[in-house]
Amino acid sequence: MAALARWCVRHRLVAVLLWLLALAGTAAGAAVAGAAYSNDYKTPGTESSHATELLNEGFPGAGGDSATVVWHTSDRAGSVRAAAVEQTMTRTLDEIADLPGVAAVTDPYDGADGGRISEDGRTAYATVTFDQPAEDIDKAQAEAVVDTAKSAENDGLQVELGGTSIGLTETSGGHLAEIVGVLVAAVVLFLAFGSLAASLLPLATALVSVGTAYAGITLLGHAMTVADFAPMLGTLIGLGVGIDYALFIVTRHRRGLKRGLSVEEAARSAVATTGRAVVFAGATVCIALLGMLILRLGFLNGVAIAASLTVVLTVAASVTLLPALLSFIGMRALSRRERRRLAEHGPEPELPTGFAARWSAFVERHPKKLGAIALVVMTLLALPTLGLRLGTSDQGNDPKTTTTRQAYDLLAGGFGPGVNGPLTLVTEVDGAADKLALDHLDTTLRATEGVSVVTPVTFSADGDTAYLTVVPDSSPQSARTSELVERLRDEVLPRAETGTSLDLHVGGVTAGYDDFADVIVGKLPLFVGVVIGLGCLLLLLAFRSVGIPLKAAAMNVAAVAAAFGVVVAIFQWGWGSELLGLGRAGPIEPFLPVIMVSVLFGLSMDYQVFLVSRMYEEWLETGDNRRAVRVGLAETSRVINSAAVIMISVFLAFVLSGDRVIAMFGIALAAAVALDAFVLRTLLVPALMHLLGGANWWLPRWLDRRMPRISIEPPETRAAHERLADVVVEDVEKERPTDVRDIPG
Repeated sequence: MAALARWCVRHRLVAVLLWLLALAGTAAGAAVAGAAYSNDYKTPGTESSHATELLNEGFPGAGGDSATVVWHTSDRAGSVRAAAVEQTMTRTLDEIADLPGVAAVTDPYDGADGGRISEDGRTAYATVTFDQPAEDIDKAQAEAVVDTAKSAENDGLQVELGGTSIGLTETSGGHLAEIVGVLVAAVVLFLAFGSLAASLLPLATALVSVGTAYAGITLLGHAMTVADFAPMLGTLIGLGVGIDYALFIVTRHRRGLKRGLSVEEAARSAVATTGRAVVFAGATVCIALLGMLILRLGFLNGVAIAASLTVVLTVAASVTLLPALLSFIGMRALSRRERRRLAEHGPEPELPTGFAARWSAFVERHPKKLGAIALVVMTLLALPTLGLRLGTSDQGNDPKTTTTRQAYDLLAGGFGPGVNGPLTLVTEVDGAADKLALDHLDTTLRATEGVSVVTPVTFSADGDTAYLTVVPDSSPQSARTSELVERLRDEVLPRAETGTSLDLHVGGVTAGYDDFADVIVGKLPLFVGVVIGLGCLLLLLAFRSVGIPLKAAAMNVAAVAAAFGVVVAIFQWGWGSELLGLGRAGPIEPFLPVIMVSVLFGLSMDYQVFLVSRMYEEWLETGDNRRAVRVGLAETSRVINSAAVIMISVFLAFVLSGDRVIAMFGIALAAAVALDAFVLRTLLVPALMHLLGGANWWLPRWLDRRMPRISIEPPETRAAHERLADVVVEDVEKERPTDVRDIPG
């Protein structure tokens, strides 16, 4: 690491130009290639997946994505059956049917509206079926459908569109979230450093690395399935960890300058020490993220690799680009006051004084009480997690100004909420007996609780496949719709197929999401076990202690549980969701637990590494656990808290994105980081370490002999630390500020 830092400092212009070239090259490639994101929730082997396969085989084109064109008339225009309205919409639907990528269009005016005109005659809808699933539809094709449909609007006729493919055309609210997050981070950095130049470096490093990663994720979408929220998620994680990693290194660099090191020596020392901790912390984040690969779900594989790519690039920029930039600003990494003091008084070590030192001593004196308070807080916040319900939010949660949201509301108002998420029952047909059974099934389904409408059975051209549509009386995200799916599968359909060879499969949006959630929940214990196991192994190697990894695992699980409790309260229970502009209450996305466990576990390990590595260093030098915990907490708490404030600000800013999923990530990550930094790492962890004493560092001798020896952060001279620790301890006990002139030598 030292050699790498030395090269970057001495060839600073080359290092900066290489990063700018990487950013420009990937951005140009992404601009030329365009985006190719897809939300492919396929779960092979599930019932909904089988239903889709049967539809594709029996009805070529019917398995493609479908969009809905909804039109609504004003009082002045009268009914949708009025001659002028019918003529306009019939012509428009014919034009849509001729567009590239469109397989079929249903017309409610064809003589058999099938319930596609509302009872009050003011709302009607047509279904546009594409010849490809949503993940394969080109955005231009969807935009052509929207433009054609919207051209029919006039003063008395409102036309809106809904569907997954139509969602591709919705533009985000720009980059407001990123801008707000960066501005808040800049303010915190300036307050922490007092130097404009020093506060801008973490931002520049994070922006270059995240920008490169964003473009790289765009290109990655052409090689594998990458969800449309992956770039925003990568940006969210990258800005948070990137600014934090750079903050840690710049803080260490500034400390070196205050001790009299040259700019080159300070930068090299910072990367050789804190830079190694950054690499280790980044590795734990990547391991946690890549743990999603064991689930073997293509949708999550792309998210894992995209997020890991962002973390790798932020770490790389922190240990290469950052030292080059530090050499450019030279002594301006210190504030004017600090530079003037350095010139007048000479080199001085940076001592943990003020609140940090007093808090460290306070925790040492009251570990039981403070530990109990922390446990109560974490337990209360984690309780809502017990009521976690996984499911799909729908376009009813989109911003009110979008065409998808307005189409959703028009359909729900005219035909009932279930129209927005019908279920599809598909089966193979073998002979007249099966066809007769399907005819009787219609009556059974209509009498089933939770069913609003049942469409007639449709047979394929060869008569070997049939399907019918069941419209629930509840919205797609409602728990009642999920209960209806279970009722159909477990009770209604098995009785309906008695005496026949029918094997009906329930598909549709809700059924697909429920199956996706079931697969994830089934694999979640293995996933969590692997992620925690690998993280504990890394900490075991780094700190050569059994207790440290076990406490870290417990703390990380606590942070995840409490963060999910906050998410459930806001998004599922609806506590303040409308106030925050996040729409009404609804279930939690099925993929959120896996991604959040990965990200939160990785981020929690960061603070564990930075906090305990300093304690471990002091323990190796003194063998005094009380002293190690006290000094380690006093020296690291300020920078950890500053880093946490930055990360929380960045994460919360993403609530402004207007995307429900990204808002979930932002609030969950912000809550986890806040609890991790201000409750766990600066309160519960040191309290427990004081209570456990020397047992914190216990390791069986047989294991110690067999383990390889690695070091996260090379220790500085023992004498310097001992002099510093002695003075700080004495001053804290006497409740007086530390004066560097009291330090011997």
